[in-house]
Amino acid sequence: MELLSNTAMLSRLHFAVTAIFHMLWPVLTTGMAIYLIVIEGLWLKTRNSDYYHHARFWAKLYVLNFGIGVATGLPMAFQFGLNWAPFSESVGDFFGTVLGFEGTMAFMLEASFLGIMLFGWNRVPPLVHYLSTILVAFGANLSTFWILSANSWMQTPAGGVFENGKFIVQDYFRAIANPFMLNSFLHMFFATLETSLFVIGGISAWYLINQRHPAFFSKSLKVAVASLFIVAPLQIFIGHLSAEQVYHYQPTKLAAMEALWETIPADATADWSLLALPNNETEANDWEIKVPGALSYLLELKPRLTEPVLGLKEWTPENRPGMVGTVYYAFRTMIAIGMVLAALAVITMLQWLRGKLAESEIANNKWLLRAWIFAAPLGYIAVETGWVVRCVGRQPWIVYGELRTLESASNIPAGEVLFSLSGLSAFYIVFLIAFLYFGSRIIRRGPNLELPLPTANVPRLMQAKHEPNRRPAEAQQ
Repeated sequence: MELLSNTAMLSRLHFAVTAIFHMLWPVLTTGMAIYLIVIEGLWLKTRNSDYYHHARFWAKLYVLNFGIGVATGLPMAFQFGLNWAPFSESVGDFFGTVLGFEGTMAFMLEASFLGIMLFGWNRVPPLVHYLSTILVAFGANLSTFWILSANSWMQTPAGGVFENGKFIVQDYFRAIANPFMLNSFLHMFFATLETSLFVIGGISAWYLINQRHPAFFSKSLKVAVASLFIVAPLQIFIGHLSAEQVYHYQPTKLAAMEALWETIPADATADWSLLALPNNETEANDWEIKVPGALSYLLELKPRLTEPVLGLKEWTPENRPGMVGTVYYAFRTMIAIGMVLAALAVITMLQWLRGKLAESEIANNKWLLRAWIFAAPLGYIAVETGWVVRCVGRQPWIVYGELRTLESASNIPAGEVLFSLSGLSAFYIVFLIAFLYFGSRIIRRGPNLELPLPTANVPRLMQAKHEPNRRPAEAQQ
């Protein structure tokens, strides 16, 4: 009941529901767009019809995710003015500008060339079509860049000063390239790519285990495996770099991620908590399993710390994250999934080198194919839990160290926020049902291998201009 009467908490829940649901869709579009570049590039290089049909098949899932992503993302922008008006007024000169860049630069670029990518196969030359696919992917990932720049600024504000509660921009470039920006963007870029590749691999495995188009889907699985053999370990490394930044810039978040209540002084060894049960009331862990000395190596690659690791008790309760258990286990869920996915990529590559992914052998590796089907949704969970760590761990600050979350919510009746949240949740349920219906129908039908290959190297009207012997009526057709 206390939650239902608290405008700020309902506004936080409202934004959390919107962000968690919306994020499901652009994760696949930004990563799958890179895959479509690779597939179409293989088609242009080899003229193997399978690669053309792959591009057409996976583009269907791409556009389905794109459409729902647009529809579910619009409420996020409106929330800043409705539920978070003081925040928008305080930081709007920078934050609003960056989100404007995302809409005008990135989204418009992606949307402008999407039609050519989907319907231009016989209407534009192959290289123009390929350029359109590249620009769609570039637009999708440029959107990720701007959003991560804005969110990273909330984590490590830079490029200006707060005066009387308002952020005054002094250097836009420094604000955009804030300390968290580069690693945050790379971490999200590889997260979307890894998630998309495992979705593609998981769907391919489903076809293979059901012996549908084995020659066709063994190709998509192999492309996914070859890419993930590099991407999955690299993602773990970039995640490690991001954790090191948290150590230096956000000590309260690191303390919550590790459920660390007492400060570990410099020149000491730091144990890493594998599992624990944090208790906010007693300010201690009810039980804990530790790996001796491991945290020292994780943070500094040394047996002893050169800097202290501050515990949560260094701050009063109102100045540190309140949901310690949520942050702690979200962080470990993300790490565990990352390790499992990397291991699956390596194991599958070893099987490939042993000849087990050959068309005549691949259907016999049912345990491996089932593992890929199981792994398909894990990337989504890792992305969502990573954002929980990022945003919940930042609390009680909406702009770390500068602007409090509770002071940034609009002063409106809680009932209005609850009404908006209820209506939005109902719409999102409809979107989810629609996606499951249309997505499953695309997968059940499978690829159209009878689809004729594109034959036009130039548009029809251009062909007509260079064929003077054709009758005018033919040229018009």
